[in-house]
Amino acid sequence: MGRNEKQGVMGQERWQFAPITEVSSTVDLRIMETTDLHVHLHPYDYYADCPNPDLGLVRLSELVDQARTEVPNCLLFDNGDFLQGTPVGDFFAYDRGLKDGDLHPVMAAMNAMRYDAITLGNHEFNYGLDFLMKSLAQAEFPVVSANIAKTLGAGPRNDLCLVKPYKLIRRKLVDRAGLAHDICVGVIGVAPPQITIWERLNLHNRIQMRDMVTSAAAWVPEMREAGADLVVMLAHTGIGPLRHTDGMENAAIPLARIDGVDLLLTGHSHQVFPSRIFADIPGVDIEKGTISGKPTVMAGFFGSHLGVIDLRMVREGGRWRVIGSRVENRALRDASMMFMRPDRGPRTQPMRSPKVRKIVARAHDMVLENIRQPIGRTTAPINSFFVFLGQSASTALVADAQRAFVARRLADGPFAGLPVLSSVSPSKAGGLGGPRNYTNVAAGPLTVRSLADLYTYPNRIAALKLTGAQIGCWLERSASCFNQLHDGLEDEMLLNPAHPAYNFEIIYGLEYDIDLTRPARFEGDGTPIDLRNTRVRNLRWNGQPIVPDAEFILCTNSFRAHGAGGFAGAAPENVVFEDPAITRDILREYVRTKAHLDIDPQGPFRLQFRTGKSAILRTGPAAFNHMDAISAFEPEIMGVDKKGFMRVRVQL
Repeated sequence: MGRNEKQGVMGQERWQFAPITEVSSTVDLRIMETTDLHVHLHPYDYYADCPNPDLGLVRLSELVDQARTEVPNCLLFDNGDFLQGTPVGDFFAYDRGLKDGDLHPVMAAMNAMRYDAITLGNHEFNYGLDFLMKSLAQAEFPVVSANIAKTLGAGPRNDLCLVKPYKLIRRKLVDRAGLAHDICVGVIGVAPPQITIWERLNLHNRIQMRDMVTSAAAWVPEMREAGADLVVMLAHTGIGPLRHTDGMENAAIPLARIDGVDLLLTGHSHQVFPSRIFADIPGVDIEKGTISGKPTVMAGFFGSHLGVIDLRMVREGGRWRVIGSRVENRALRDASMMFMRPDRGPRTQPMRSPKVRKIVARAHDMVLENIRQPIGRTTAPINSFFVFLGQSASTALVADAQRAFVARRLADGPFAGLPVLSSVSPSKAGGLGGPRNYTNVAAGPLTVRSLADLYTYPNRIAALKLTGAQIGCWLERSASCFNQLHDGLEDEMLLNPAHPAYNFEIIYGLEYDIDLTRPARFEGDGTPIDLRNTRVRNLRWNGQPIVPDAEFILCTNSFRAHGAGGFAGAAPENVVFEDPAITRDILREYVRTKAHLDIDPQGPFRLQFRTGKSAILRTGPAAFNHMDAISAFEPEIMGVDKKGFMRVRVQL
């Protein structure tokens, strides 16, 4: 079959197109990606304090070792968000700390795994710039990011970047005949420009951001001029809108259209690509694993997958040409399956990585000792299984701690007379995190681990001054997580999976209803659908209806207060209180002041629909032991779906 249909900068063609060249001169190059590790090093769930073999860099290193035995030429990259996300990250940032010259366990593990380059994600900045730079100082590989700058110049190529915008990696590739060839691989990184908004308090205007597409488009030609034969984009961004808009957060599709980029490693949105959830998007081919003809991969999160892009290449006329590509994700969940080795046949177990295991084990033991320290006691279970039904002691406890802290600090100031409300979203409530991703603390002793399970993020406390109208719109944004339910249709799904649980904000201190017969006002990303749509009804404070121009203090976190999620009034000009205190530390001190916790799990809202209407709630299987908490909904267990979530029929 003849060659045709060239795709991408280097003329990428599918495997089925036979190249007009000797097979022996073909070079096989494997590009591997990890992304959104969030300090999941050991295969362990620190929140549940038990092993979890489906995540972690230790087990992922076994897949990397195995993948390296299958192809003679391999490169390994990380796509960002590696520094924060578990008690391991918090321990090394807050409890133990890093001195100059100290080796962070993430960097130690990556050094041992021989990464070729990494880029920065937004969560690298959660602990401040100084901690980040100390962590990166011991990396034995390049760190690249083209749109994060210390100072901005007249254009992207005039910026003083925080780290190198790109790196040229020179390697020798061995072809199928055993002959060596030189290649120069250019690696460039980008991250969401919202970093300076989300981490305003941490960064103190110490970095500046540019648009990802604008920056990459400026730097890639320089990479080509400098000799890059192949350009790899480490894009810490999700697959979002088709059209480029300045400052967009999920820009993989516009980035793929940049001339000179050969392939993309993506992330940030904790999804897997290629997969069916991206079907029917113009320019996206989930069968070939391409965006705009460029091979693209996204390898899940927490070390759940190893992303693999295999390229077949030939060198002709002094230039490299890609003649085929294949994209796949290897899941840790399937790691016990047989791997085929072209040279030696089947292998039933991945290789072990003793050096990485030893590095991670030391950190793991220290963290376990730390998180098992007792700090209080609860008389009842604290979980988030039924947070969308208005039953959640986990969010209620965080709300109480936030409100007590802020009210005490504002008691003598100019805002002392205003009502103090507290807005909380569940840290863990299923979603992409899977059926185990729920807060689940048993009655009895509370430990440091328990509080990490209640509140997983290192956010700082903050408060906004908002009007009654803004409060109402804030709640409409939250209520958009529910599907619209219809008369005559039974067992409709209660929740819209396109709306992340972390954007389900509950405001404690109010009373309100959510009318599920009405359409949503917002899309999952906060884009308005129709501002006339109203689901929030009977909004009351202290038993009285809220008037639009009434003023309130709303406790929240620094991430939300500065605009994350697009909630009404969440902007720096409305912030009236900020404190360096981490919300989890505030929660810890609140628990310590109580002889024991007796938390009312009843939330401030009620779901409205016709009497007798049923709907299906997806929750974790561990909720089975807590069904009495929602007895008013007459729950009926309908089994477990293919993703492991328990389906519960509830009567509204």
